[in-house]
Amino acid sequence: MAEPAACPPFQLGRPRYDQSSFLGRLKHFIDIIDPSTLFVSEGRLNECVKLLDDYKNGSLSPGVTDSQLWEAQKAKQAIIHPDTGEKIFMPFRMSGYVPFGTPIVVGLLLPNQTLATTVFWQWLNQSHNACVNYANRNATKPTPTSKFLQGYAGAVGSAVSIAVGLNILIQKSSKFSPATRVIIQRFVPFPAVASANICNVGLMRHNELSEGIDVLDDNGNVVGSSRIAAKHALMETAFTRVVLPFPIFVLPPMIMAYLEKLPLLQAHRRLMLPIHSFVCLAVFGLSLPLAISLFPQMSQIEVSHLEPEIAMATDCKVVTYNKGL
Repeated sequence: MAEPAACPPFQLGRPRYDQSSFLGRLKHFIDIIDPSTLFVSEGRLNECVKLLDDYKNGSLSPGVTDSQLWEAQKAKQAIIHPDTGEKIFMPFRMSGYVPFGTPIVVGLLLPNQTLATTVFWQWLNQSHNACVNYANRNATKPTPTSKFLQGYAGAVGSAVSIAVGLNILIQKSSKFSPATRVIIQRFVPFPAVASANICNVGLMRHNELSEGIDVLDDNGNVVGSSRIAAKHALMETAFTRVVLPFPIFVLPPMIMAYLEKLPLLQAHRRLMLPIHSFVCLAVFGLSLPLAISLFPQMSQIEVSHLEPEIAMATDCKVVTYNKGL
């Protein structure tokens, strides 16, 4: 009697938690970014896919519980792209975003950056972001490699130029003392990363604006391609990518500025880097699910707001599209 309350009835392809509420989306995305799914073996993944196929075909073995089905779907969704059906390379999965991204965040926030280290960490960060954006894009339409490279070059160029430009302005400013410059420079990564993230999403996925993305009816059937839905998808994703770096690149410098004054760290400077790394990991791990929960991955839009040909192709008042992550 307790299982239905703790575990809702399984629905294939549907989220386990209510996506109309922020709390439901938060629980859903905590599942999506769960790092434990990085350790799912090929054999286990095949078992999950087979279990879901058996459910779909009505040939499920007796005794399989809703909890087992939800866990199977969680593993599949974390590893396999919903549009292409292909495995996402581990460092570019959303479940790998925090483990693989935290060392980069630590590098970006290191004090006393030189021009070379600033360029290197901004390049590495945007390279990682570009690959994550591409790996988790809406892939209902093919994307030429040339467009990916154009987007990547634009994103890296914007991040590096903004970060280097701000650092040069701060260093040349006579209004700040050397100590104040060091503190301000710690916050430079946020505007650089936030601005570049917008460029990154726009450039990496700009073909969606011209070609549109598939919109689905209540039964999951493709109604047509909509450029308006694509615009909504990109705006939602870009907003998320601005919200995400704010706590990641603002809170750790503030926390570390306080911790560095403690007698323990004053006496043991070697503890600075591991503590800094832990602070970044904790803030990153908390910020990611909160940021991507702002909008559901499978977003809905009223047909009346879309192109006339979409409205003519369906009787549904609301259609669904994959926003991407």
